[in-house]
Amino acid sequence: MSASVERGQRYTSVAIALHWLIGLAILAMVVMGLLMVHGSLAPADKFRLYQLHKSVGLTILILAVLRLVWRFSHRPPTLPADMPAWERGAAEGTHVVLYAFMIGLPLVGWALVSASPFNLPTVLYGVLPWPHLSFLSSLPAASKKSVGAVLEMVHAYGAYVLIAFVALHAGAALRHYFIEQDTILQRMIPGLPRFGARSTTRP
Repeated sequence: MSASVERGQRYTSVAIALHWLIGLAILAMVVMGLLMVHGSLAPADKFRLYQLHKSVGLTILILAVLRLVWRFSHRPPTLPADMPAWERGAAEGTHVVLYAFMIGLPLVGWALVSASPFNLPTVLYGVLPWPHLSFLSSLPAASKKSVGAVLEMVHAYGAYVLIAFVALHAGAALRHYFIEQDTILQRMIPGLPRFGARSTTRP
């Protein structure tokens, strides 16, 4: 049986598309990041992967900003009235953290690239040139080294925090689907078959 989620109780098609595009891009970034750090790649392959990593990261930044603008201009569906207050707070807090990292982490990466003493250009997908942040790219070499070290640490640890919150977000959605058996997940995946016969409103 298919889930019966009314149109007003689910996210808009644009919100759904942006959500899954960002999710896939983050997954790609995780795979690329692990390969860049732990993979045994030839220098040329590692360089190409690094360039792709920058392109996908900036894509996440653009998509996340668009998603946030869309969220402010199109009210998302409300959470079930019978959801416990702590769960509502956790859901809303997790969304705030996710937006902060989806926007903040690419910005840190952009700053890191801009402060690099190698001064390598960024060209999105090999087509569109992307400028460095001038206030960082114009720093003296010694300053670039120290600033870059800090930015690199923030970027690396920030990535792990983002991964943790994405896993938490996905785990909560799966909990609602398999354990709570409500229609929370169907709001982002219209037409997803129900796992059980319970509705969002519990007796």
